[in-house]
This record gives sequence, C-alpha cells and structure tokens, in this order.
Amino acid sequence: MTKNVQQLDQVVIRIAGDSGDGMQLTGDRFTQETAVFGNDLATFPNFPAEIRAPQGTLAGVSSFQLHFADHDILTAGDRPDVLVAMNPAALKANLGDVPKGATLIVDTHDFTTRALARVGWSSNPLEDGSLEGYNVHAVDLTQLTLDALEGTELSRKDAGRSKNMFALGLLSWMYSRPTEGTIDFVRTKFANKPEIAEANITAFKAGWNFGETTEAFGVSYEVKPATVPAGTYRNISGNLALAYGLIAAGQRSGLPLFLGAYPITPASDILHELSKHKRFGIRTFQAEDEIAGIGAALGAAFGGSLAVTTSSGPGIALKGETIGLAVSLELPLIICDIQRGGPSTGLPTKTEQSDLLQAMYGRNGEAPVPIVAPRSPGDCFAAAVEAARIALTYRTPVFLLSDGYLANGSEPWQVPSVDELPDLSVEFATEPNGEGPEEGTYLPYLRDPETLARPWAVPGTAGLEHRIGGIEKADRTGNISYDPDNHDFMTRTRQAKVDGIARSLPPMEVDDPDGDARVLVLGWGSTYGPIGAACRHVRAAGGSIAQAHLRHLNPFPNDLGDILKRYDKVVIPEMNLGQLAQLIRAKYLNDAISVTQVRGLPFKADELAEMLQGVITHD
Repeated sequence: MTKNVQQLDQVVIRIAGDSGDGMQLTGDRFTQETAVFGNDLATFPNFPAEIRAPQGTLAGVSSFQLHFADHDILTAGDRPDVLVAMNPAALKANLGDVPKGATLIVDTHDFTTRALARVGWSSNPLEDGSLEGYNVHAVDLTQLTLDALEGTELSRKDAGRSKNMFALGLLSWMYSRPTEGTIDFVRTKFANKPEIAEANITAFKAGWNFGETTEAFGVSYEVKPATVPAGTYRNISGNLALAYGLIAAGQRSGLPLFLGAYPITPASDILHELSKHKRFGIRTFQAEDEIAGIGAALGAAFGGSLAVTTSSGPGIALKGETIGLAVSLELPLIICDIQRGGPSTGLPTKTEQSDLLQAMYGRNGEAPVPIVAPRSPGDCFAAAVEAARIALTYRTPVFLLSDGYLANGSEPWQVPSVDELPDLSVEFATEPNGEGPEEGTYLPYLRDPETLARPWAVPGTAGLEHRIGGIEKADRTGNISYDPDNHDFMTRTRQAKVDGIARSLPPMEVDDPDGDARVLVLGWGSTYGPIGAACRHVRAAGGSIAQAHLRHLNPFPNDLGDILKRYDKVVIPEMNLGQLAQLIRAKYLNDAISVTQVRGLPFKADELAEMLQGVITHD
C-alpha cells in the first residue's frame, strides 16, 4: 500500500503516560534521532516528583514535549499538534493544551470504567463524542505490543512495559525519523539483559510496521533539516551543557575542578556528570548535607582549585552562611542554583525563577555576589565559563542561576572550538608583596588596582602564611579588625569590586529590527525563548517591538539604563512575582510593567504575544 508523504515546516509532539512507563525515555530517543536528522528542536520534559507516582491518576502523569522544525525555533511549543496518551489520566491531564484539529493517538487498553472514574470521567470520551473536532486514532497499543512479543520469554506484565517502544516506532514512521540509532541504543542500554533488549527492539519495529501497513494512518510526514551555520552540533540538555562548561573552565584555567554537592532535584545531574570525568582532574564530593558540600568547596578554593557547589533553592538557603564566608574571604567559588518551584520543598520537578532576590540578598550583612543567568539549554555552557571568568578574575563567589526548564530541556548546540574559549589562567601569589616599611611581608588583602581582587596564595607557600575566617579583616594585612572605619572601608570595597565587573561586560544586544519600537521586552534566564517567540508573533502581525535579555543580573551592564530610556514602556515577564521588575524599578526608577506567573510551567508564547499586542495598542 502506497501512502502519501506530506511536507511540514514544524511539528509539536507530546507523549504522555504514567510516571515510570518510559515517557521520558521515549521522548529522549525521538529527540536524539531528530537531532541526528538535522532539525532544529526544543524539548520540555514534565514529570512528577515521586519516583513512582500513583498509577492512573492525574498527579502521576509524566509527559515529554518536542518541537522540531526546518527553521530556527525558540521554544518547545505552546500546544501540541500531536498528543500520544497512554491512558485516561494522560488524556485528561493534557487535553486542555491540545487545539481542535490536532491529532490524538490514544492507547485504548486501560479505558475501563474503573480507570475512567479514577480521573473523574463518568463516560468514555472515545465514545461519547466529547473528542469531536480532533483527529482521533484510538488504538490498543498495549495489546498490539503484547501480540508482537507473543512467544518470547517475557511475562505479560514485562511485555506490556514495551508499549512505549511500540509508540516510539509508530511516531518514527509517522515523521520519517531514523531508526538505527534507537536500535543501537537499546542494545547498549540492556546489554546485560539481552532478552529485554530484543523485546524492546521487536516492539519498536512492530510500531513502525504498524504505521506502514495499517489503514488507520494513511499519511506520513517529513520535516526537512534546518539550515544552520557550519559546525559540529549535538543535542544537549542544560545540566549537561553546564557540566561541560565547568569542565572547559577547569581546563582553560589550568586548575583542578572540585565539586562539593548534596543531591537535590533538579541539580543532581551535574554531580552525576562531573563524577564521570576524573581524567580531566575533576574531583566530586557527595557530601552528607548542603552545608558540608559548600564548606568542602570553599576549602578547595582556599587550596587553589576551581571550586563549585550545586543545589536548588532549598539548598541555597542552607548554604547562605558559607556564601557570606566566601564573600569575606574573597575566594573564587561558583554556586549553581538550578531553580525550582518554592517555597520550602515546593515543586521539586517544576520550573520557576523565584531565587533571584535570594541570590541578590539572601545573606546576613552586606555580602554582594555577582549573578549570571543562561538563557537556553545550550547557553548553560557559555554561562558556566563566564561565571568561572568572573570568579577567578575578581576573587569572588558567583551565582549561576539556571532553572528546571533549562536543566531538563534540550536543543541542538554548536560545539565551540577550544580557541574560542577565554583564557582563564590564574597567577597565584608566590612571594611577599609588601613594599616600603612592609617589604618582605605578605599582604593578603592588597588589591589589584583594576579589579580590586586580592592575591590568591596556595596554602603551604613559604612566607605567605595568613589568617582566614569570617571575622572582619583589616585592609591589606588581613588581621582581625573591629575598627569601625576599617569595616566601612572593607564593606564598600567589596561592593565596589562587584560593581566594577560591569566594566568588563560587552554592550547589551537589543533586538529592534526597524529601530522604531516604543515597547521593550526585558527578560532574564529561561524566558528568552517564550519572549523571543512572542516578539516574532507580534512582528508577523505587523507590530513593532524590541527585545533585550540580561545575562548579568548583578551587576547590571553599564548601558542598561540608557537602553531603558529609549523606550516608552518596558515589559518584564518573569516566572515569579516580579523580582527583576523590582530591581529595575529601584535602580533605574523605571515604571516597568511586570508580567508574572508561578505555575511551575514556562510561558506560552502566544499568550505573551497577545499581552504585548495589548501594551502596544494602548501605548
């Protein structure tokens, strides 16, 4: 049977089912093959915090959304063109996001009266007409998988677990995805369980063949590769990119990299990844708690390492005193905060941007810390290198604010050449630096006149012994000092050092194609994609709007104030209750329009576009 192949320029697919049923694995494999094919893509994994959430319930639904296209895209998509729902809970939890006319592929196997009642349905939506307007494919994927694996040594229960691979095979046929990589991946993943590997491969091939032969699917689709600048690309998640950025920073600095961390969602993957790379001089220490993790990292910084600690909001709260100690000691330390929903343990697997003010002010005393924020999964690499540059150059702890959306999401990333990376090499103090009456002595708080950074001496260097600790230091000598004037001077000097970082920052980029926009959308972190896509929508509809995005949140770039003055209105979308807007209003006296949500989900670009169009219209 010959089937039609239709060309599409982009598709958004969401795969949903019970947590633990392999939805994330299915989505990841489809993503990897899509990356190999050459499409631009963006992903949004969304799953419960529980290891095995209650089966068949709305709270237990896990989903994976993938947006891929033949052109440059910025987000994982607002609403899926295709929803694959493996049970009633998955269908109900996601149906509200699916527009009419979209395709629903529904596994009918678990649409029993009991399962429907568990999610609050008194009738079967596949039969009562409530799905009218959708292109519905009601298929017993589970039974088809069981039939394909009949005769194997697997139990019925184990065979049924391969239904995700059957669905992956069907989707691979529908969208002309390569299959060899998935087959090789399964054989490698289950190398110690060959019967499981072959069962999954059989189910995968059965799904592909089902699409090829059934009359239910008369059309397959093709999305051509995207045109991108020449280079080497790979699909990468935010946490993996951040880990690679830290490794690169260690290599470019010539320093051993030390990570002191306690596992916490969604930051744990950084610890897992760095632990695999001991050959690069990396040491990872999984501490007994958050305080021990950062304490060990700060000790490693004192010892001459490029020191890192990773956590999320709750762990950052525990690390607060030691961050203040790092400010006082003036030692380089990278603090990676992979933000999640709060307060307290909040929403461990959901995204949020609500730690900005915590990073700015969440310590006792005047304890300024620079803040760097990546804007996309791939950008986490460059942000990590930049955080290391600031930490090493200015001898200061630095916050790197990522979030769950970036950490777990992925996109194609152009691998940079080593020559493109900055030289982060460090000169340690090797001899006394005192002059005049102090000649022959070591002054640990004698400062570089340009950066105000103090010297960094490796412990054990002869003649460079000095005190460390949290009590205020005397200028130059580092001796304990309770002198009021000295404390005022040291406090202002530490602040001036952080403020001075702004002089090293490049001019901000403002996306204002026609140069006549009167409204500027200012963002930071992971809102970059939704804001950029929303601005594209506005421009496509004939509107004029400008976009600027902050990587450096403390200090702000020197030209930010002048940029804000060029526009009549400034709109700041954030996944918090307006924390950047508060900082902008306070520093620049700009009556910014704050647009906020704290739903544990990223902004939808079309909703942002509608809001921005309203701001322009009422200008």
